Amino acid sequence: MRLQHYHKAFGGEKWKTNVLLTAFLCPGIVFADFFLMNLILWGEGSSAAIPFGTLVAILALWFCISVPLTFIGAYFGFKKNAIEHPVRTNQIPRQIPEQSFYTKPLPGIIMGGILPFGCIFIQLFFILNSIWSHQMYYMFGFLFLVFIILVITCSEATILLCYFHLCAEDYHWQWRSFLTSGFTAVYFLVYAVHYFYSKLQITGTASTFLYFGYTMIMVHIFFLFTGTIGFFACFWFVTKIYSVVKVD
Repeated sequence: MRLQHYHKAFGGEKWKTNVLLTAFLCPGIVFADFFLMNLILWGEGSSAAIPFGTLVAILALWFCISVPLTFIGAYFGFKKNAIEHPVRTNQIPRQIPEQSFYTKPLPGIIMGGILPFGCIFIQLFFILNSIWSHQMYYMFGFLFLVFIILVITCSEATILLCYFHLCAEDYHWQWRSFLTSGFTAVYFLVYAVHYFYSKLQITGTASTFLYFGYTMIMVHIFFLFTGTIGFFACFWFVTKIYSVVKVD
């Protein structure tokens, strides 16, 4: 419902496509990756393979619960009034002046993920150890604290870069805010590759495929999570600063 509400607020017209992508894109990628990993386990004759009946049950939960709830939420979100922007925007877009190096999209996106990743990489090492090296993880209180720091850092880094872009008269902040904090997942992936070659002693092709398959699931979800934080933080920031603008 919330996603459809924001889609309507930004003047989105392809709401049916938006609903279908919401219901099928992210779960479909995760399920396809998970199913491929399970096929490898079946081929290896591993006892860790998920039974076929369990996969059918997961599909049933997806299509019978998740998808209908997405459609219901989209219906109510579409029926709600659009979010009122604090100022009126011009129908004709303004020309964006030539940007300096650090306000261009790619450098800003790459720089935006460094600080959030710096907050989590130590805990990431312990989490990967608990998953792949069979070590006990017990610092859940500290993990929650790191989670809060990650949310704050993603928000602040994205808002700061968004402010620089607005000062440079570049108003294309929506996707850039999502990608700026979402780029933390790219550093996550790079660290996972480094961890694989420096800490693990995995030699089999199937085991290597499984490691990177499950890592891609984590990276994908982490990308959506951090990107969403950055977008909502910038949306709140832009709304606040333009709500105090005096329009004569």
